[in-house]
Amino acid sequence: MARNNNKISSFCCVLLVALLVADNYNGCRAGGTEEVGVYELKRGDFSIKFTNFGASMISAILPDKHGNLADVVLGFDSVDVYKNDTTYFGNIVGRVANRIGKAQFTLDGILYKLVPNDNKVNILHGGPKGFSEVVWSVYSYRKDSHITFTYESFDGEQGFPGDLSVSVTYSIIGTNRLGVKMIAKPKDKPTPVNIALHTYWNLGGHNSGDIFSHTIQIFGSKITPVDKDLIPTGEIKSMEGTPYDFLQPRTIGSRFKELPDGYDMNYVLQDLNPGHLKKAAVVKDSVSGRTMELWTNKPGLQFYTSNMLDNVEGKDGAVYKRYAGIALETQGFPDSVNHPNFPSQIVNPGETYEHIMVYRFTAH
Repeated sequence: MARNNNKISSFCCVLLVALLVADNYNGCRAGGTEEVGVYELKRGDFSIKFTNFGASMISAILPDKHGNLADVVLGFDSVDVYKNDTTYFGNIVGRVANRIGKAQFTLDGILYKLVPNDNKVNILHGGPKGFSEVVWSVYSYRKDSHITFTYESFDGEQGFPGDLSVSVTYSIIGTNRLGVKMIAKPKDKPTPVNIALHTYWNLGGHNSGDIFSHTIQIFGSKITPVDKDLIPTGEIKSMEGTPYDFLQPRTIGSRFKELPDGYDMNYVLQDLNPGHLKKAAVVKDSVSGRTMELWTNKPGLQFYTSNMLDNVEGKDGAVYKRYAGIALETQGFPDSVNHPNFPSQIVNPGETYEHIMVYRFTAH
């Protein structure tokens, strides 16, 4: 057992060092006006494409167990479509991802009212013009290594306080590994920060149908239950024995009938050690043999089965119906600004928000 733990620790150290080397952005350079473009990272058969609109991941091409290549990320053929998209396909979302109840919070005695975009009451993924809806600057780019996008969020943007310098770096690490590092530094005021990556995955291929046969394991024994508007109640509750229990691997569809609206829930990851990189989830498609491991340093994981997709016209002529993909968004807990018992998302001037995700892909 000790030998296995040493292997895991070594794996984490290698990933962290690679991410640190790839990105030296320090929040000091303001992003300029940029044209919207497409950028590719490629190493061997592993290829990922991005656009600086929303700092979004728009494709990921991987081999299956027979060596056949397929794109496993839902998306669109044209970058222009992303500008009018409401699905958050592959977007970086923030300044605060997920929902904030009643689109407001109080910080240091000041009530901040945000711009609602969810049922005209709550705010979702940073508001109607959050980080997913702006053009980011390309700070650094090397096709075989990494790309860094930067954005300067201004005081009052969507109602959030203070100027905030943000960067997102995507890095190819070794063989078939993708690292994502999100950095944010407030300049003059404390502010909540919870940035997330909203990629929709289908390991059988983006156009291969539903994800019911995918096997998933989530390394969290508790959830943060929500009300009818998907706002957390403030509870942290065991989900053992319920349809949300994925501590042992099982297919996504195995208990789907018990959840008529599908999965859309924040899991409390087992290891809450701040900053510690831990395994959050493992997903496998038995037909292609593709497996995706997800590691993170954040305490929460939103598991979403694309319940809101409704015959969306995607790339290569695909039509994405409900449950065509899964989103696994590592994050702070939703609505943490209104629940003091949740891990705080407040970042003060002089402090740095850092969010790391690592994907490891295999096929056998």
